[in-house]
Amino acid sequence: MDEERALYIVRAGEAGAIERVLRDYSDKHRATFKFESTDEDKRKKLCEGIFKVLVKDIPTTCQVSCLEVLRILSRDKKVLVPVTTKENMQILLRLAKLNESDDSLEKVSEFPVIVESLKCLCNIVFNSQMAQQLSLELNLAAKLCNLLRKCKDRKFINDIKCFDLRLLFLLSLLHTDIRSQLRYELQGLPLLTQILESAFSIKWTDEYESAIDHNGPPLSPQETDCAIEALKALFNVTVDSWKVHKESDSHQFRVMAAVLRHCLLIVGPTEDKTEELHSNAVNLLSNVPVSCLDVLICPLTHEETAQEATTLDELPSDKTAEKETVLKNNTMVYNGMNMEAIHVLLNFMEKRIDKGSSYREGLTPVLSLLTECSRAHRNIRKFLKDQVLPPLRDVTNRPEVGSTVRNKLVRLMTHVDLGVKQIAAEFLFVLCKERVDSLLKYTGYGNAAGLLAARGLLAGGRGDNWYSEDEDTDTEEYKNAKPKPCH
Repeated sequence: MDEERALYIVRAGEAGAIERVLRDYSDKHRATFKFESTDEDKRKKLCEGIFKVLVKDIPTTCQVSCLEVLRILSRDKKVLVPVTTKENMQILLRLAKLNESDDSLEKVSEFPVIVESLKCLCNIVFNSQMAQQLSLELNLAAKLCNLLRKCKDRKFINDIKCFDLRLLFLLSLLHTDIRSQLRYELQGLPLLTQILESAFSIKWTDEYESAIDHNGPPLSPQETDCAIEALKALFNVTVDSWKVHKESDSHQFRVMAAVLRHCLLIVGPTEDKTEELHSNAVNLLSNVPVSCLDVLICPLTHEETAQEATTLDELPSDKTAEKETVLKNNTMVYNGMNMEAIHVLLNFMEKRIDKGSSYREGLTPVLSLLTECSRAHRNIRKFLKDQVLPPLRDVTNRPEVGSTVRNKLVRLMTHVDLGVKQIAAEFLFVLCKERVDSLLKYTGYGNAAGLLAARGLLAGGRGDNWYSEDEDTDTEEYKNAKPKPCH
């Protein structure tokens, strides 16, 4: 009945009446995602009628009402079959200001039309294979990048950026050809990195270092959503980027990694949004060539160095091990390096372990990232070893018993999911510089047996990678307990 009444008035052609009836329809069906099959034909005709209205000279408010209903109807894949044509796609592109002839975004009154048009395109591209093919034919990715360049420094049009980025993410997810086009032809890596810089209001203090205001306000909901969509699009653009062949690529990846470091050190409007933001940052960091991840840590400034010295003096003389890692004014310091971002990653990993579910999707990316960072960068490995495997003092309980990060990781070494147990064991093995005796010391033989068998190291020895010979001292508690079978 709703579709029949709306269709009758849409066909009548009076803009005011069309706006009213479509606004009522939108209000009633805003949360509708499943539709009755009996009204399918009416919904198809309503879509066709709306497209005919959109080509006319109608008020902006009427355009918005038309697009809102079209967005709702486009949730139904069956409805899209007859209405997804090149002509109709071009109508939406024109309304979204995606035509190359549109040079600027000056009329604020048009912004709601642009946003609703982009939302419609997101639904249609996601639900229609024909629309996906037409997107290639119409060079939609290039048009979206052009729109981003128009609005990247205009904070009051975050909604436009957000849905532009979401559509770019969908296209790059659905088409490998578009990923390549974005990466090379459209310079998507620097463009999307600049979008992140704008969302985070980054102020650079050095080539790969940004100023962090620990007392600053959290990101707004709009800035957070925009950043998340940019991170997801960047993930698709960089998904095959393990090898860097040109110096310009290396520089661009370092800039992106520095932006991601900044991302890890700020928070969103809620705890859930912060976790979502950091989760997408972790996923993207996994695509960064490991040689470029050195920018996640940085030397202390002169001011921070003075603060570190003060903190070291404040520590009791018997706290020798703890003197390596100090915390001053929210800055985690190790061996003269700022380790805040690595510490955030470590905390993120522990939270994912504590969730106790979805380890493969939620935990393995950050564990893999920390493993590769530790293998390639000595200071990161030493810091993580200090945090995860401090000098062993608890020798009365089995390695998997307890609430420390070490205990939690050791428990994962016997997890039912093969991928989870392998990456947990690999991480601890790398922290032990791939030395079997050191791994057994912290995990016990039974927990380590799977990894050692896979590596052919059950008889002892070490892995294939070379590590610096830094000191690895035993505590008196461990020396006394070493002969016991448990160890």
